[in-house]
Amino acid sequence: MRALVQGGGTALRMTASRFRAEFKGSPSLQRALFRYNHLMMAQISQTAACNRFHEAEARLARWLLMTSDRVHADEFLLTHEFLAHMLGVRRVGVTRAAGNLHRKKLIDYSRGNITILNRKGLETAACSCYGIIRDLQKIAQV
Repeated sequence: MRALVQGGGTALRMTASRFRAEFKGSPSLQRALFRYNHLMMAQISQTAACNRFHEAEARLARWLLMTSDRVHADEFLLTHEFLAHMLGVRRVGVTRAAGNLHRKKLIDYSRGNITILNRKGLETAACSCYGIIRDLQKIAQV
């Protein structure tokens, strides 16, 4: 597997053997990780369906909202190359979709700097997958 970190911050680490020992001895850690795993599998499944059935503009709106939720900000850095990879489209597809959202005054963007100008409007532009994933997260309290 490959992990990609898009934002800065702090992190902790431990050896796998230590983690396994902590996991075995902590029912609360087990519950939290099982809940997280369930949520991630549901999100992966929803994203796969989304990438198959929804237009790039709606998927981009969903991705921008999800990013905003995770970084707790309406301004962040995401390159067109990264978004193209995440949305399963070419960069030109991201450029078109972002241009449409910009013309609707929902976002502003320049050189990877993205600002959400109208969150409610962006939620309307997003496909239903955003609400499904958001609601799953609320239920799981992750």
